[in-house]
Amino acid sequence: MIRVEDLHRHFGGFRAVDGASLTIDTGSITGLIGPNGAGKSTLFNVIAGDLAPTSGRVFMDGEDITGLPPHELFHKGLLRTFQLAHEFASMTVRENLMMVPGGQSGETIWKTWFQRGRIDREEAALRKRADEVLDFLTIRHLSHEKAGNLSGGQKKLLELGRTMMVDAKVVFLDEVGAGVNRTLLGTIADAIIRLNRERGYTFCVIEHDMDFIGKLCDPVIVMAQGHVLARGSAKDIMSNEEVIEAYLGTGLKNKDMVGA
Repeated sequence: MIRVEDLHRHFGGFRAVDGASLTIDTGSITGLIGPNGAGKSTLFNVIAGDLAPTSGRVFMDGEDITGLPPHELFHKGLLRTFQLAHEFASMTVRENLMMVPGGQSGETIWKTWFQRGRIDREEAALRKRADEVLDFLTIRHLSHEKAGNLSGGQKKLLELGRTMMVDAKVVFLDEVGAGVNRTLLGTIADAIIRLNRERGYTFCVIEHDMDFIGKLCDPVIVMAQGHVLARGSAKDIMSNEEVIEAYLGTGLKNKDMVGA
C-alpha cells in the first residue's frame, strides 16, 4: 500500500528523517515504534503531506504521491490522526462526523438557495452514516454531546470515526493511546481490529504502549536516529539486541520499550 524510498527530512542541520525506507503492506496493521526523537511523527507528516521531504520518494499503490498536499491524499484514501485530537469543539459529535465528506451541496451558497431539497437528502444520508459509525464505535450515546466536552479517549474514538465517514484505504494513527484509560484503549483497539478485518483498512500505528502494539500490530517497524533499524513481529522486536540498545543502551524489560 505504501512504499517509502530513502526519505530525508532535514530542519537546518538536524536530520529528523535520515534515509528511511520501509513498506506498509496492504491489509496490515503495521506498528511504528522507536525512542524519543527517532523521527516517527516527522515520517508520518511527510507521508501525509503535512511536510515536504528534503529528498526521497513516497508511493501509494504504486503511484508517486511525494509532496502531494493533505487534501489530495485525503481524496486518494490516505488519512491520518494526530497525537492531540483535532475535533471541532463547539460542534456535536454527530456534526463532527457529518462534516467530514467533501463536496457537499450545502458548501455552495447558491445551492442553499435553490437546491434545498437536495441538501436535505444529503444531510439525511450523512446523519444515517454518522449514526452507523457511532454505533460501530459504541458511542451513540454521545451523539449530541459537544466534542470539546469529551474525554481524551472519546476524542480519539471520534477521530477514528471520522476516518470511517469516507472511503479510507490507509490510516496513520499517531499515538492513538496517549492519555487514554485502559478501558477505552481496549475499545479503540477492538475498533481498529474490526475495521482492518471487516472493512479492509490498512493501518500504520505510532504507539509507545507495547502491550497495545503487541495486540494489534504485525509487523512492527523500529526507527532510530531517523532511519529504520529493524522490522519483524512484536515478539522478535522485543528481543532484538539492536532495538534494546537503541532504546536504553543496556538491558531492557519489554514493558519499558517506549517512544514518542
